[in-house]
Amino acid sequence: MLEIKDVTKRFGSKTALNSVSLSLPRGELVGLFGENGAGKTTLMKCILGLMGHSGQITLDGERITRKNIARLSFATCEHSFFPDLSGAGHADFYAAHFPAFRRRRFEVLMDFFSLPLNRAPRSFSTGQKNQFEVVLALSQGADYILMDEPFSGSDVFNREDFYKVLLGILDNGETVLLSTHMLEEVDSFISRAVLLHSGRITGDISMSELEESGESLMDYVKRAWNYRSDRIRRAIDELSGEAGDR
Repeated sequence: MLEIKDVTKRFGSKTALNSVSLSLPRGELVGLFGENGAGKTTLMKCILGLMGHSGQITLDGERITRKNIARLSFATCEHSFFPDLSGAGHADFYAAHFPAFRRRRFEVLMDFFSLPLNRAPRSFSTGQKNQFEVVLALSQGADYILMDEPFSGSDVFNREDFYKVLLGILDNGETVLLSTHMLEEVDSFISRAVLLHSGRITGDISMSELEESGESLMDYVKRAWNYRSDRIRRAIDELSGEAGDR
């Protein structure tokens, strides 16, 4: 169990996370949703120990340290691979440093994305670099796989096919926390939706509960964020009036 209790993170006078509490059992596929600046990336970096914070984050009751950090992996569009090391070289490096490294999964996913094993990722396109980052995160052998907008820059067909593959390859004990803005692309395969808004959790619901209620994920998000659908019409009316005054 990954447990986050009363985590707060401030950058000067700005509060990025405000008393966030969240429990993630093994075997879930969780969508983490929020507007730009909601705190999604900050939360993931706090979990990984990349940012200081107040509050507590534990993995099976223990603080996350060098002893258990290998149970967490991270895929980010900021990229954390070695740009001059080939794909095959990365596989050897991961096998040497992560005892649970899944080489067969690595090779299958590299083939799935048509990523060459003999080339360094420096020569990859932006979309290919993002895909390579995802391959490494999924192959590390971690129990908790954190993905922060992993497919920014990838085409819709690659994203759709990958989600289907993801469902097929995950073991029962693997948990994915996926941050994305693409709600309608992922609502059919996630098991749970967590909503962040202005640094606070404003919603946390299983997809089975949502299905029973008859409410779509998009409508649930709009309700939880108190989305005002009239703001578009108001803006247009105001601008139309301004144009008419000229």
